[in-house]
Formats: sequence, C-alpha cells, structure tokens
Amino acid sequence: MRETPWSTGRILTAQSGGPRLLFGRMYEDPRIELRAFPAAARVLCIASAGDMAAALAHAGHDVTAVDINPRQLAYAADRVTHGAPARTGTAERLTSVGRRAAAVLPGWRPTELAAFLELNDPARQSAWWRTRLDGPGLRLLMGVALRPAGPLAALLRPGFRGVVPTRFDAVLRQRIAGTVARHPNADNPLLRLLLLGRAPDPAPATGVRFMHTEVAEHLESVTPGSYDAVTLSNVLDGPGGSYARRLRAAVERAVRPGGLAVLRSLRGSGRPTDDRCPLWGTVRLIHTGGSR
Repeated sequence: MRETPWSTGRILTAQSGGPRLLFGRMYEDPRIELRAFPAAARVLCIASAGDMAAALAHAGHDVTAVDINPRQLAYAADRVTHGAPARTGTAERLTSVGRRAAAVLPGWRPTELAAFLELNDPARQSAWWRTRLDGPGLRLLMGVALRPAGPLAALLRPGFRGVVPTRFDAVLRQRIAGTVARHPNADNPLLRLLLLGRAPDPAPATGVRFMHTEVAEHLESVTPGSYDAVTLSNVLDGPGGSYARRLRAAVERAVRPGGLAVLRSLRGSGRPTDDRCPLWGTVRLIHTGGSR
C-alpha cells in the first residue's frame, strides 16, 4: 500500500529504515465524537497514540482501532490496554523545539504560560493572548520557522510538504486566538498540551480491538454497514485526490446509511465552534448516505 505516504511510518527526510513512533499524543478533542455519535456505537478510529480509542471505549462504544504503522499500533495498544505512559514521538520532538525557542520571548516562560492556562474567562484570555503572548517576537519566530520554504518544510518528506498551510505561522496564531476566545483555558487540555507539552494520560480501557491495516483497505474488506461511525484524523494529510475519493467510497460502504464520519485535517478552514484544539483547520462531520 503506497497510495498514502503514511505507509512508510516516517514523516521526516532524515528518518530512514523502518517505521517510527510518530505521535506520542494526539490532538483530537473527543467531545466532538462523544456528542455526535449514538450510544454504544460500533466505531472505527485511527489508533495513533490511543487517546481517541480510550475516550470512545470509556464512553461505552465498541471500538476498533487501526493503524498502518506497526510501531504506532503497538504503542497505542500498550497505552490503552495497560496504561503505559506517553512517550516522545516525532511530532513531539518538533513541537518541543518550538516551545524551547519561544521560551526566551516575553511571557512565554513555562511559569507564565501555566498562569495563562489556568484562566477561565475567554475575554480575559483573549486580552492576555493579544497583549502578552502574540507579540512581534512570536510573529518573527513563527514566520521564520513555518514559512513555506522554511525549516519545517525542509524537514518533512515530500509527501507531507503540502500538508502545511500557506502562511501557517499566521494561520496557527489565528487558530489559537479563536480557541482562547471561545473556551476556558482551564478546561482545555489540548491547549495545555500544545503550549506546555503536558497533559494527563488516559485511564486504561478494555475491549478495544487493535488491527494492523491501512484504513481504506480495512473499510473495503469488512461487511457493508459494519460500523455506525468512523473518526479519521490526518488520514488525508499527505495522500492525493485519488486516495481521498477511494476513502470516501470505502467509508460510504462500511458505515451504515445515516452513520457518521469525522474527518480532521491540518489543511482548510471549517471546524465546529465547540472544538477545543487549535491545530486543526478542518473538522468535518459527514453523514453517510449523502446528507451532510
């Protein structure tokens, strides 16, 4: 399966050999799924770091977690089934570099960020973000690091370079500003994870099935209508249009009519106002069978 660049298990040009642990955590807000999915649903998710699988299982859903990356799958199974602590993946290494660089800027020391993240008033949070955090130093730092031909783009393997939105520095700052304007920081572990690199590990969950397979391939192989809902993050960040069409057809086949699919992507713009994660550009809820 080479139709998706995720098949290599590597996202950086400097990585060689076999698959790597790419995500030690995953920036998905499970409240989107938990509010949208019917009770005790048959759900398919990407295993990734295991956070979504654990949240769905704790809510009483019948969960199947798949991943094309065997290292990622084993890690997620260990976290969800045995409560293993989070480890550092490729994504965490990249974000930690950014946090260390930002820590020299006014207002960005961990103690100051911790105070910001304890706030409960979105209006006060917005003012804090504008006046203490989103200053010229941050704009310069992010502009250099995240420009289309900048260090991040150079590090990514060719199949993933188009995933980073144009002017991602301004886009990400806008997404953070919108998040702090809507949601209390103290109730937002995803913002804390992004800015401080800290978040609680999920409690162990039972009954999750873990399968080493490519998601479109799996959806094409199961009995039609096997699932009530699917949640797929990052799957379309990298593959081209032919894979996107194939995945859509596979979802329509494997999810019962009137079921739900949640698709997350770093690209685009359009996500529910109740989504607390500032990273995603698109969070789409699609009803199978043609209605949206």
